[in-house]
Amino acid sequence: MFAFSRMDLGECPKLHDVALRADYEMASTSKDYYYDIDAMEHLQSFIRDCDKRTELAKKRLAETQEELSAEVANKANAVHELGEQIGKKLAKAEQLGAEGHVEESYGLMDEVEQLRRKKIEAENDYRNSMPASTYQQQKLRVCEVCSAYLGIHDNDRRLADHFGGKLHLGFILIREKLIELEKSVEERRKRREEERQKEREIRGDRRSEYRHPSHRETREDREYTRSRDREYERDRDRDYHSRDRHDRRERSRSPRHRSYRR
Repeated sequence: MFAFSRMDLGECPKLHDVALRADYEMASTSKDYYYDIDAMEHLQSFIRDCDKRTELAKKRLAETQEELSAEVANKANAVHELGEQIGKKLAKAEQLGAEGHVEESYGLMDEVEQLRRKKIEAENDYRNSMPASTYQQQKLRVCEVCSAYLGIHDNDRRLADHFGGKLHLGFILIREKLIELEKSVEERRKRREEERQKEREIRGDRRSEYRHPSHRETREDREYTRSRDREYERDRDRDYHSRDRHDRRERSRSPRHRSYRR
């Protein structure tokens, strides 16, 4: 994405294979492998570094550039903002023209002309609010998207090259993709937390049912039934042995049994 730019990262060490990507997309429909979380964390680190450079550049400009009054600073910011709008619309118009959307391109160019007239008025207002020597100094600001420097005296061509350039557009894509990934991950985290909460509630209901007095009474009833069955078995065995001893004594007393013993 940033090849041959000041942010060129070199060749990606990862394996990029269309077939493997298709296999992953198919497999991810049935199981979450969380690879997009790795991608999100990588992009977050990349954007954090860019934002740090932006803050450092702003701090450096605040230390090196002549400080302006609040009124003059607001006028300078108005010129910068109009210049950014012109650069963005001009870059978009060129892109639409290259893609064959001529009417849309002409519509944007009309908007660019209107913005140019507003910018001229804002520049005159800014110029009249300070000495000529101070106005000639290049007043810089930092692009909030890609941390590049932009000058208040940059012409439309320079601004269009910046806002339509590989570096700026690349950072726009990265930031948009990061927002998309963060939203997706947050939704999945919420769903997972809801599932875990339901699982905890189910386990809690089971424990409550196990500890409920009625449940304990049922267990006690079962214990009482088993105890009663054991007593019944013991009594039955006792009766059986008692009858057996009685029968043996009766047989031993009978005349027939005594004659047989003689």
